[in-house]
Amino acid sequence: MSAAAVEVEGLARHYGEREALSGVSLSLQSGQTLVVFGPNGAGKTTLLRILATLLRPHAGTVAVLGSSLPDDAWAVRGRIGLLGHEPLLYRELTARENLRFHARLHNVAAERVEEVLGAVRMSDRADEPMRTLSRGMAQRVAVARAVLHDPELLLLDEPRSNLDPAAIDLVDPLIGSSSGRTRVICSHDPGGGLAEADLVLGLRGGQPALLGEARDLDADRIAGLYR
Repeated sequence: MSAAAVEVEGLARHYGEREALSGVSLSLQSGQTLVVFGPNGAGKTTLLRILATLLRPHAGTVAVLGSSLPDDAWAVRGRIGLLGHEPLLYRELTARENLRFHARLHNVAAERVEEVLGAVRMSDRADEPMRTLSRGMAQRVAVARAVLHDPELLLLDEPRSNLDPAAIDLVDPLIGSSSGRTRVICSHDPGGGLAEADLVLGLRGGQPALLGEARDLDADRIAGLYR
């Protein structure tokens, strides 16, 4: 078995008196996909932000790509690609300017910027400010930003939101199962999410309500998390 890409044991995080996560434990192997399900407020985005080194856990242990968080966060940030609800792009800059900025942060060649713009078919709109682009176009640029530095681990929060079927076909080679990357995906789609999962975590009220291999689960059981 390959080395674990994500190891979580007894993870907890709170916001004041509100417990956002409690008692979350899992192990995700390199090259696998974990899909996290749960209703709004269940703790999915909090988990993703902890794995992305953007939040500190209050209890438990977290290791990502062999680095312990938060102590060794510096060693792993450049190996992670994050696609969140917000595109993490500057609205007044153009798509190309945004990607060139991120390229400098990751010491990525300018040619890579043009490569990912082409991959999401945004080259012809790349010199327009982000604020003028539709939400679907902004999402395509956000996908390009997330994979710009060829990360080993992708953290994806509803990655296909705002995308039409043609755009989904464009981004799937970059962030889909065929990308070959280790992935953690937050999803509200029991059938679609289960189809691309190796491991499933179901959260309810910040606590694990379901954890298992996708092959042992069905969409009806996932849907039960939302009832």
